Amino acid sequence: MHTTHSKEKLVLRVRRIQGQVKAIEKAIQNDTECHHVLQHLAACRGAINSLMSEVIEGQVLFHVLGSKPRAEQIEAAEQLVDIVNAYLK
Repeated sequence: MHTTHSKEKLVLRVRRIQGQVKAIEKAIQNDTECHHVLQHLAACRGAINSLMSEVIEGQVLFHVLGSKPRAEQIEAAEQLVDIVNAYLK
């Protein structure tokens, strides 16, 4: 499993996201102005998209391609990952 190899890194990212979500909750509870709440939401969304991108890339490269991919498969996988990354930005 790809996530096993980078588990610590992924868990740290999730914990940062949890902190961002708590900041959103606190901002709402404290009647913070909407534009500040939106900034928190955008930062959280960016962090989640980045995490999603990393996990998808690992899924494609380690599980979909397998252990002995051909050159054209590697190229197609890299193109797919690039497209997904562009979509998530």
